[in-house]
Amino acid sequence: MNENKLPTVAYFSMEYGLHSDFKMYAGGLGILAGDYIKGAKDIDAPIIPIGLKWKQGYTDQKIDAEGRPYDSYHNYVYDFLEDTGVRVTVKVRKIDVICKVWKTEQFGNKPLYLLDTDIPENSDAWITGQLYGWFGEERIAQEIVLGIGGVKAMRALDIPIDVYHFNEGHAALAAIELIREKMSGGHTFEEAWKATREEVVFTTHTPIMEGNEAHPLDRLEYMGAFNGLSREQMERIGGEPFNMTVAGLRLSRISNAVAQLHAVTARKMWKEVAGRSEIIGITNAIHTPTWVDERITQAFEEGGDLWATHTEIKGELIQFIKDRSGISLNPDNLLIGFSRRAAPYKRSDLIFSQPDIIEPYLESGKIQIVFSGKAHPLDDNGKKIVSNLVAMMKKYPKSVVFLENYDMTIGAQLTRGSDIWLNNPRRPLEASGTSGMKAAMNGVLNCSILDGWWPEACIDGENGWQIGDGFETTDFKVLDQHDSDALYDTLLNRVLPTFYDQRDQWVEMMKRSIETTRTEFATKRMLDEYYNRMYIKK
Repeated sequence: MNENKLPTVAYFSMEYGLHSDFKMYAGGLGILAGDYIKGAKDIDAPIIPIGLKWKQGYTDQKIDAEGRPYDSYHNYVYDFLEDTGVRVTVKVRKIDVICKVWKTEQFGNKPLYLLDTDIPENSDAWITGQLYGWFGEERIAQEIVLGIGGVKAMRALDIPIDVYHFNEGHAALAAIELIREKMSGGHTFEEAWKATREEVVFTTHTPIMEGNEAHPLDRLEYMGAFNGLSREQMERIGGEPFNMTVAGLRLSRISNAVAQLHAVTARKMWKEVAGRSEIIGITNAIHTPTWVDERITQAFEEGGDLWATHTEIKGELIQFIKDRSGISLNPDNLLIGFSRRAAPYKRSDLIFSQPDIIEPYLESGKIQIVFSGKAHPLDDNGKKIVSNLVAMMKKYPKSVVFLENYDMTIGAQLTRGSDIWLNNPRRPLEASGTSGMKAAMNGVLNCSILDGWWPEACIDGENGWQIGDGFETTDFKVLDQHDSDALYDTLLNRVLPTFYDQRDQWVEMMKRSIETTRTEFATKRMLDEYYNRMYIKK
């Protein structure tokens, strides 16, 4: 890519998953952002990422003696961060908050600028304390720092920006700052809004309504988020309560969902939003060097022994599991990986829904399952799901494992060393699901509901398996029963016979899995699409 010809893009994200030891991420949104800015570095794309420097990051979530998850936080120090010497000021509750700007390119990423309020001059030093921690006022303060502070940081660093890309609604206040800048230069609100829309693009991630953040206008006003705009103007942008996704859709010239099915879902979901931008589908992708084992790539490209290579990597996963949990799994038996956030729609425990069917396979060890994933600290339902998975580990101690405190290290081990990657969300509530892409490129066969990215990749029985037939209903009881039946049918009647009795076919499927995903779901394709379909004005 030629930097001279491409627009320079300021990429705003609340989290970045760059490395397990750099606690700037919570889950899929951050992992995507981290992969994005690594991929941008690989092809020298002019992306300028902006985020917050979290003192404690996201929760460390451990399991207590009763099998219940609990949250703990640590203060982290990162001595590899570079001080840019730049400081910018935002107002929170009419008080000046100074934001120090750090920079890092430690992890093969484009230089990432991180705003930090944890300095002696601030009474509100803890704004950048916990990622997704605390409650409404703290979140708004964080979004003021990210959005308004992020734009000011670009100005102070003297980096000219052509396009502002908001990765989810958390950054919407950046557009409010862009509008304020134009109004202070003499433009009317209407002119400023129209001109700002031409500079902004927006990515929406979650089809779960609760995941689309909203704040009462009174609270936004009290916190200082209006930033010079009137209440009526803010309501026109985001409604009452002020929905950050709605604001993102109205403040941008174009928006995208993160898979083709998700685009259909998002257009339905936001169809009543007057004045919103068009929502297109740009499917997420992964940074191959970060997630795909070089040994598998080499075996695939050189016609080596794919199964022997996989067996070696699987052995390393089994040792990793033993080191973490004390449980020794059988390397000769099917090993299913399942790691994702513990949210009800992801149905982590669906495989246990009909014990009379699944129990004999778990007791014999013919099916082994490794789970990992965190619940949001304030999500009691998610924590119950984790507790249930831990209870299943105690019930089936030779075949079920739950690895606590899910992070990038666990994610990489599981997506490289499992035999099967299981995914069974309630369609169409999975936005994308990049962990399945990581598994696929490692020759780990996906066994998944047709949701997120999988409908685009699945060649059923050839490069993985589909569970069910894409059935959808808002009656979750009916849907869960339908999908439970389909899961058992696929797993017991198709996956198991292939694994145990048709090894040659299994290896052919591994090859097809790698072949059909390694280019299409890698970051270069995604970045090319963002440039050609969103960043470059037609």
